Amino acid sequence: MYVRGRNMSNYKFDIARLDSIIKRTIDAINNTKYEIYDIAEGARRECQRLEEELQNLKIQVNELVNTVENMERELRESKKKLAHVNKHFDKYSEEELKEAYEKADNLRIGLAVKREQEQYLIKRRNDLEVRLKEASRTVQKAESLISNVGVVLEYLSGDLQEMSIQIEDMQQKQLFGLRIIKAQEEERQRIAREIHDGPAQSMSNVVIKAEVCERLIDIDVEKARKELRNLKKIVRYSLQDVRKIIYKLRPMSLDDLGLIPTLQKFLLTFQEESGIAISFKTIGTCCDMKPEISLTIFRIVQEAISNVNKHANAQNVAVILEFLENSIRLCIFDDGKGFRTEDLKKTSQDIYSGFGLYSMKERVELLSGEFQVNSELGKGTRLNITIPFAKKEGVTNGTGADS
Repeated sequence: MYVRGRNMSNYKFDIARLDSIIKRTIDAINNTKYEIYDIAEGARRECQRLEEELQNLKIQVNELVNTVENMERELRESKKKLAHVNKHFDKYSEEELKEAYEKADNLRIGLAVKREQEQYLIKRRNDLEVRLKEASRTVQKAESLISNVGVVLEYLSGDLQEMSIQIEDMQQKQLFGLRIIKAQEEERQRIAREIHDGPAQSMSNVVIKAEVCERLIDIDVEKARKELRNLKKIVRYSLQDVRKIIYKLRPMSLDDLGLIPTLQKFLLTFQEESGIAISFKTIGTCCDMKPEISLTIFRIVQEAISNVNKHANAQNVAVILEFLENSIRLCIFDDGKGFRTEDLKKTSQDIYSGFGLYSMKERVELLSGEFQVNSELGKGTRLNITIPFAKKEGVTNGTGADS
C-alpha cells in the first residue's frame, strides 16, 4: 500500500514536471529562432562588408593598372631616348648621358614595384571574390534555414503548446475528480447525519411510543389514544424530514411540475430561511427541454445561491431565466462583496476548495454551453450562462451532469 501511495504522488509530480519541461522547451525554441536570425544577419553584414571592400579594391586595381600602363609607355620612350643617346653619345654631355641612364633605371625599378603591387592587389581581389561567394552561399543557407526552421517551429511550438494545454486540462480534471470524491463523501456524511438526527431519532421515538400504546390499550384507552395522536405527529414530522432529504438529493417536482415552479419554490424557501431578498424573473416561453438541461440549471442556481449565502455577504440576489429560440440563458447577480477573478485559477487547483464556480463551469461545458463570471471587489458578482437546447455533435446525451 505504501508503494502505491508513492506511485500516485510521483504521477502527480511527473505531470507538473512534464508541463515545466514543455514550457522550457518552447522558450528554448524561441530563443534558438532569434539566435538563427542573429547568425543570418551577421552573415549578411559580412557579405555587405566584403562587397564594399571588393569594390574599393577593384578601384585600386584599375588605378594601378592605368599607372603601370603609363609607366610602361614612359619606359619605352626612355629606352628609345637612351638608345639614341648611346648612338650619338658624341653629341651629348656626360651629365646628359648619366641622366638618361638614371631615368631609365628609375622607371624600370618603379615599374617592377608597381607590377608587384598589381599582382598583390589582383590576388587579394580574387581572394575577396571567393570569400564573397562563400559568404553569399552562407546567407542563402541561413535564409533557407530560417525558412525551414520557421515552419518547424510553427508546427513544433504549436504542438507543444497544445500538449501543455492538454496537460493542464488533465491536471484540472484530476483535481475535479478528487473534488468529486471529496464532495461525495461529504454529501454521504451530511445525509447520514441528517438521517441519524432526524428520521432515525423519530423512528426510535415511534417504536417507544408504539410500545407505550401497546401497554396502555388494555389499561387506559383515552391515554392510549393520546399517545397515538403524539405518535401520528412524530410520524408526520419524520415524513417531512425524509421529504426534505429527498428534495435535497433530487427534487421530484422537477419531473412533476417542471423547472420554473421548482426554482420558485426553492428560491422562496431560501429567502425565508436566509433573509436575503431574491427576485426571480423569466423571459420568453418555457419549452420542453431535456432532463439533463433542467437539472443542470437547477443545480447551478442551487450552487450559486449557496455560494452567495456562504461568501458574498449580499442583501439582494436576482435570478433571470430567458428562453431563446435555440438555447436557454441564465443570469445570476448579487450585490455582495465580490472577488478578484484572477484568484479563480488558484482556487480551482485546490481540492479542498469545494466545487463552486469550477463545478458550474464543468456542468455547463458538458452540455456544450458557455459560462462567464464577472466580479469586482465591492461590486458584486454576475454569472452569465448559455446552454443550447441541442447539443453539438460528438457530445453524448448522458445524464452525467447530475452528481
